[in-house]
Amino acid sequence: MAPAATTPTTPRHTTEWAEYRRRVDRLRAQYEAIPPGEGIRLAKKTSNLFRPRAKSMTPGLDVRAFDGVIEVDAEARTADVQGMTTYEHLVEVTLRHGLMPLVVPELKTITLGGAITGLGIESSSFRNGMPHESMIEMDVLTGDGEVVTARRDNEHSDLFFGFPNSYGTLGYALRVRIELEDVRPVVHVRHLRFHDFKDLTETLRQVCDRGEYQGDEIQFVDGCVFAPNECYLTLGAWSDSTRQTSDYTWNDIYYRSIQDRREDWLTVRDYLWRWDTDWFWCSRAFMAQKPWVRRLAGRRLLRSDVYWKIMAFEERHHFMARIDRRRGRPERENVIQDVELPIDRLGEFVENFQREVPISPFWLCPLRQRHADASWDLYRLDPESLYVNVGFWSSVPLAPGMDRSHHNRWVEAEVDRLGGRKSLYSTSFYDEKRFWALYNGPVYHQLKDRYDPAGRLLDLYAKCVASQ
Repeated sequence: MAPAATTPTTPRHTTEWAEYRRRVDRLRAQYEAIPPGEGIRLAKKTSNLFRPRAKSMTPGLDVRAFDGVIEVDAEARTADVQGMTTYEHLVEVTLRHGLMPLVVPELKTITLGGAITGLGIESSSFRNGMPHESMIEMDVLTGDGEVVTARRDNEHSDLFFGFPNSYGTLGYALRVRIELEDVRPVVHVRHLRFHDFKDLTETLRQVCDRGEYQGDEIQFVDGCVFAPNECYLTLGAWSDSTRQTSDYTWNDIYYRSIQDRREDWLTVRDYLWRWDTDWFWCSRAFMAQKPWVRRLAGRRLLRSDVYWKIMAFEERHHFMARIDRRRGRPERENVIQDVELPIDRLGEFVENFQREVPISPFWLCPLRQRHADASWDLYRLDPESLYVNVGFWSSVPLAPGMDRSHHNRWVEAEVDRLGGRKSLYSTSFYDEKRFWALYNGPVYHQLKDRYDPAGRLLDLYAKCVASQ
């Protein structure tokens, strides 16, 4: 039996809320127009996923209208936000109120709904967890066509706690009410260099446990590893400083400043988007770090979504791959992954990774579950443990005869061996039995039976592994 539809807990009567309800009605009409038995999907032209997606000949649901902030309650420090709203648009609105989401993923075009159903992380995650941990309630269009409101304490609490890491296989978030936190004008950044990764790990543990460094309160923590003897922790603290701030949105490159500067000051907006201009460091693959290219491109084109489109074009047409073959260069494997390791196993992973996978630099971002009593069913972490995300996004040459997924499979096996977790936004190779053991198959299938009994949405294994 399909779950009964519910309405938002606090009915609103503003123009924005009225328009949101009309959008919901139009979307349900779209759903009902799709013949029974046909699969359901979103009609999206863009994505922040990095795994192959099977082409579909069926019409998709047009959810483009669900982009925008419905309301900010500055006193309660909450916002009601439509699911397709990008963090770029969301932050632009909340900063006007002196507020920001508790976790702002590093790329501008990640959507709120995407960060909740597909996870997200950033440098405030050591104190605030992941984006889904700050949601209060959400309206979800489920696989059976109903729109339900899920909260941690209502009849749809199973969906509330099971939605993160479901990747749109249970339904689509149409509206999410999230918590916000106060900001200050500037972030004071310190880059700490370490020659020994063990020293970095110990300092990272202490900063995250205490929330301070040398007597100063710390709000943001991440890091970069450039070489075995060159690694950095970056610590960010709120500041009211009126001194000149750095600008990494055009000619200067943020990640290079980590090696060149011991401290820095960025406006809160520029700090939140410090990685987007060069897609961390991935813009170098498109020659976008050359001064003359940056001058020609300007700020408008120095963006992660521009690089993503270039990469998607290459994935379709293999233009550069054909040139490399003609030049006799080895075939390359894309290794684009984010993994979480318990901090006690981080050093072992990094040492083995540097030996097995020739990628540098790579990113570090500490993470601790925000509330120890919560259980996010499809991506369970030990609530008492500090984890560290390791993010690496590049391609590596394949030796003659090497399997085309060699390095990705090595990462997957190593993370599994060390008791870590791997994000599903990119390529995965688990067999079905191991996949469901890692991502809580029993609970997932209960949710699937309740919210998508006809199987009109792909299941999680089919979408994230089998369809590649």
